[in-house]
Amino acid sequence: MKKSPGPRKCLAMKKLIFLIPILLAASFNCFSQNATLPPLITVSGRAEVRAQPDEVAFTLGVESVDKDMLTAKKRTDDSVREVLSIARRNNVKPEDVQTSQISVQPKYNTDELDYEQRRGVKREFIGYQVSKTTVVLLRDISRFDTLLSDVLKAGVTRLGNVEFRNSKIRQHRDQARAMAIKAAQEKAKLLAGEIGQSIGPAYSITESGENRYDNVSQNVAGVAGRTAEESEGAIAPGSISVTAQVTVSFRLNQ
Repeated sequence: MKKSPGPRKCLAMKKLIFLIPILLAASFNCFSQNATLPPLITVSGRAEVRAQPDEVAFTLGVESVDKDMLTAKKRTDDSVREVLSIARRNNVKPEDVQTSQISVQPKYNTDELDYEQRRGVKREFIGYQVSKTTVVLLRDISRFDTLLSDVLKAGVTRLGNVEFRNSKIRQHRDQARAMAIKAAQEKAKLLAGEIGQSIGPAYSITESGENRYDNVSQNVAGVAGRTAEESEGAIAPGSISVTAQVTVSFRLNQ
């Protein structure tokens, strides 16, 4: 009658069974790394698409100061309601208007002074400052000047970032990618032709980093100090840059 293997022998066999797949995988990996690659030519391609903005986002700030907090809040709320009304009159949908960054803080006569200027100045309470920020997305860019003039009349105290966008940015990004691939292919054909060869199918394609696009942003905080008539036509939206870059390896035909 055969004796069953001892505990130590069983443990050794289990370790061997566990190690076999790892050794096989390592051997395969080494083989893959040492495998000879086909003749390749690797090039990069970059493309840029310029798109005209067709919508604009306004960041509008309203603030009021009063020693009575509720009075300051009411003034701010009244101005915000007027801004919302102006947005509706300019065909802005409710989902394209967002009110955020509501804040209440005490204001003192020394708040705007630096450290040296504060010395010798008696600190006095001015009132409570109640602020609200509203973002309005205008999808009809032809109404830009009209909406801007109207909100300045409504009591907006701060006109922050104005961001011009394009609603079809995905389409322009895909176009930039296609142009980048074509540019890489043309470059590879040219280089291969100089040495009397031609290119075959692509072996690998990699996007170099992230495709990006730059919205046109303008900080027009100073406009809040102008009259509505002075602000008419004061903004030139320009165009939006959409770029793509790829790296492509093509097989070389002898």
